[in-house]
Amino acid sequence: MAKPLFTTAEVADVLGVTAARVRQMVLKGELAAEKFGRDLLISAEAVALAKKRKTTPGPLPASRAPVKVGKATRG
Repeated sequence: MAKPLFTTAEVADVLGVTAARVRQMVLKGELAAEKFGRDLLISAEAVALAKKRKTTPGPLPASRAPVKVGKATRG
């Protein structure tokens, strides 16, 4: 029996990202996919694995962290 395969648009809906981000994940090796003609097809297992991974951005590096500004004191 054939495994269900999903398009990048379908996977994007499931993961809550854009289809472009799904293609980027495939190119970076973060998401397994099969090329079928010009389309990328992704298995349900690969989608489930991607869904389990952390999808929210991590903390900002110290160089980009917001700076806390207090009241200016007069000397």
